[in-house]
Amino acid sequence: MTKIIIAIDGYSSSGKSTMARRLASKIQYRYIDTGAMYRAVTYFAMQQGWISSAGEVDEAALSASMPEIVIDFALQTDGSQRTLLNGTDVENEIRRINVSNHVSTIAALPFVRHALVAAQQAMGKQKGIVMDGRDIGTTVFPHAELKIFVTASPQTRAQRRFKEMVEKGSAVSYEDVLANVMHRDHIDETRAESPLRRADDALLLDNSNMTVAEQDQWLLDQYNRVISKLENK
Repeated sequence: MTKIIIAIDGYSSSGKSTMARRLASKIQYRYIDTGAMYRAVTYFAMQQGWISSAGEVDEAALSASMPEIVIDFALQTDGSQRTLLNGTDVENEIRRINVSNHVSTIAALPFVRHALVAAQQAMGKQKGIVMDGRDIGTTVFPHAELKIFVTASPQTRAQRRFKEMVEKGSAVSYEDVLANVMHRDHIDETRAESPLRRADDALLLDNSNMTVAEQDQWLLDQYNRVISKLENK
């Protein structure tokens, strides 16, 4: 059976992780949440006291420790995944707003991106993966057979993120979440190392007014189209 790499890029809280995870489950591919990898590094740095209250990072200390940071994913019986940092489940911790407030800063550091991109490329050597993030179709897998770029308005994304966090018991305000979304957008778009942008050959998906079911079907249709084209060459 033909296996491909599916690269899903887009803005924070655009729903790309949800659709990527669901597609991977449906077509029996491995799902890789690269955003969780950057969150895990951010959480690690915070735990070590290497990020100040003002957001300044002890880059020397973090750079020296990158080889010691091992990130993996544990598949659960319900099909979900838990992020492991050096063997410890940190899934809940890395989703908190304090990590969200610093992850784009950590993700902009070249030595962090180089280390995680290398790890992500190793994960995709055998293909058969769905990977989502900010630079999958442009940097990690520029030759991916299927590339999607997901977007939605900042307000729509903030509302989705706010609802998700409240359902998980986080005490946050919509205004704080919106400010975080817009702040992350700015950093992601303007960073020097692998900035967020749509690859020239990526399909654009604005899901502002789509249901999860509609997104799932659209994505599955694109996958089937690419597979059919490859198998009928």
